[in-house]
Amino acid sequence: MKVTMIGSGYVGLVSGACFAEFGAHVTCLDVDSRKISELKAGKVPIYEPGLENLVRENTSKKQLEFTDCYGDFIGDSDLVFIAVGTPSRHGDGHADLTYVYKAARELAKYLRDYTVIVDKSTVPVGTAKNVKRIIATENPEADFDVASNPEFLREGAALSDFMRPDRVVIGVESERAATLLRELYRPLNLIETPIITTGLESAELIKYASNAFLATKISFINEMSMLCEAVGADVHAVAKGMGLDGRIGRKFLHVGPGYGGSCFPKDTKALVRIAQENGTPSRIVESVIEVNEAQKARMINKIRSALGGSESGKKLAVLGLTFKPETDDMRDAPALTILPKLLDNGALIRAHDPKGVREAKILLPESIQYFEDIYTTMEKVDAVIILTEWNTYRGLDLVRIRENMQGRVFLDLRNIYEPERMRELGFEYHCIGRH
Repeated sequence: MKVTMIGSGYVGLVSGACFAEFGAHVTCLDVDSRKISELKAGKVPIYEPGLENLVRENTSKKQLEFTDCYGDFIGDSDLVFIAVGTPSRHGDGHADLTYVYKAARELAKYLRDYTVIVDKSTVPVGTAKNVKRIIATENPEADFDVASNPEFLREGAALSDFMRPDRVVIGVESERAATLLRELYRPLNLIETPIITTGLESAELIKYASNAFLATKISFINEMSMLCEAVGADVHAVAKGMGLDGRIGRKFLHVGPGYGGSCFPKDTKALVRIAQENGTPSRIVESVIEVNEAQKARMINKIRSALGGSESGKKLAVLGLTFKPETDDMRDAPALTILPKLLDNGALIRAHDPKGVREAKILLPESIQYFEDIYTTMEKVDAVIILTEWNTYRGLDLVRIRENMQGRVFLDLRNIYEPERMRELGFEYHCIGRH
């Protein structure tokens, strides 16, 4: 089976490499010639555990190829996936479909035999039918169907999510298209992965509804953490007691400085706009967004309070800049909201992140100092702040840190350590929702 993946970013590259591993011949297409040159040379432009090896292995086997030209492979493809970016549109928060529709117009010119055009990008309800209309207008003779096949990839665990998914969602208008997609995913039959076949609109909405629900769990437990602090409860005990209920589940009941990344922020905003445009406002999701923004602001106040009411002139060591561990993605990371405000108020920031420094240098103020060694980052500082729960921060030499710090404040915004133990070691320890 021949597959073309339009867009070689996070979703396109992971999906393309995994389909190649499944046995399909995959061509990843991107208009960024520099990115394609790097991929041809075996350089993967994003960090995702295991991805670089998978790309190199399938490239060497000729199962995976790269191109910057639409005319190279589309005419011979059985399926063409659109996996381009759909960022939040400036002004109204809706998903910007510029790249999706541009891809549809470009690919239409090269269609020959029957082809299934598949939206892999996260797109609002109705997009697949708009793609169908665009292609039919550009190439009235084309024999094609459109489909929606949303991705459910967690950054940092994308390969396992693709190879061993909870489910595969296929939105189609014809059995012919469904048959081709089911054949592509046939290797997953060995592990009895549920494959859900729906209409186009349902498939498009499943993605948004799933992400909004997960974001809701995060905002809910963050809101509960405030109540825990007010009444003397322990948010870990509350989350565990809730999560053991099978109807609720344990996942995503982890407090922190707010969610970020490439999906939750833009997808919750887009879902709110979709609901409003269809006359069914989504009050719960609107509140989730508000709570998440408030959580980031609350972290700034928590840091300020721990520093005695002012961060001016204080030297702070920040551990973790990416929105989550095992990724170099800085999109909507809490660090982008929290650190500039601290700098504006006179703080001096020393930072460390295992994979995110390159992006952080682009997105954060130039005055931040970056260090490769974790312990050098914390020398002579007034406070340590953990923003991202990388595994390397879970087993720190706390005695060494305490001896080399200038101050005693330790702000654990991911609740990695136990309060009692930290205070025994002499830290002024602050976390979220615990005492």
